[in-house]
Amino acid sequence: MQSNILIIDDDKEIRNLVGIYLENEGMVTEKFEDAIEAMKFLQKNEVDLIILDIMLPKMDGIQACMKIREERNMPIIMLSAKSEDMDKIQGLMSGADDYLSKPFNPLELIARVKSQLRRTNKYNTDLSASKNVIEIGELKINVDTRQVYVQNQEVRLTPKEFDILELLARNKGIVLSVQKIYEVVWKEEFLKSDNNVMVHITKIRDKIEQDPKRPIYVKTVWGVGYKI
Repeated sequence: MQSNILIIDDDKEIRNLVGIYLENEGMVTEKFEDAIEAMKFLQKNEVDLIILDIMLPKMDGIQACMKIREERNMPIIMLSAKSEDMDKIQGLMSGADDYLSKPFNPLELIARVKSQLRRTNKYNTDLSASKNVIEIGELKINVDTRQVYVQNQEVRLTPKEFDILELLARNKGIVLSVQKIYEVVWKEEFLKSDNNVMVHITKIRDKIEQDPKRPIYVKTVWGVGYKI
C-alpha cells in the first residue's frame, strides 16, 4: 500500500526536492506552502505522515503541529533552519515525533520517514502477539487502537508518546533507563546529550497525570530512569 505524505514548507525548491525523493520511493505526496491550506486538506483527506517546516507564513509550524495534534495522531517530522537545542525541544514539545535541521541530507530525511512509517505500520498490522488492553489503576491503554484513557476520558498521545507509555506499562514495576527507552522506541544508538526521552516523558505526564509534578503513573527513579 502506498504511503501518503503531506509536505508543508514555504520554500518551493525544498517542497519539490523532498517530493521527488519520496515519490522515487513509491510514496504519494501533497505539497503546501502554508499550514492553513494544508490543514484544510487534512480535514477531508487521510495522510500517513507529515513533513512540517517551522518557519511558515500565516501560522508557524509549532502552532500548526499543536492544532494537528488536537485531532490527528500520524507521525510528524519537523524541519527548521534553527539548530539550537531549545528550538528542537519546542518542536518536540508541540507534538512532533522527529526533528531535522536545515540544510539536511534528503537521504537522511527519507530514512527517517521510512522509520516512522515502519513503526506506525508495525502497530497497525502486527497485533497478534500483543495484549490488547493494559490497565493500571485509572489508566487504560488499548494497544490495538493505540488509544489511551484516564478515568474513561480519552487522552491523545503522539506515536512516540504512546510507544514510550506502552513500553513502560508492559514493564510495570521495572525501572527502564533513558538509554533503554530511547533505543527501543527510536531504534537508534543513544547519545548522552539527547533529551528526546525527557521531553516526551514531560508531555506524557502533562496529558495523563492529574498533577504532573507529583505523578502517580510515570515515576522518575533518580539517576536510573523511569517506571510505572
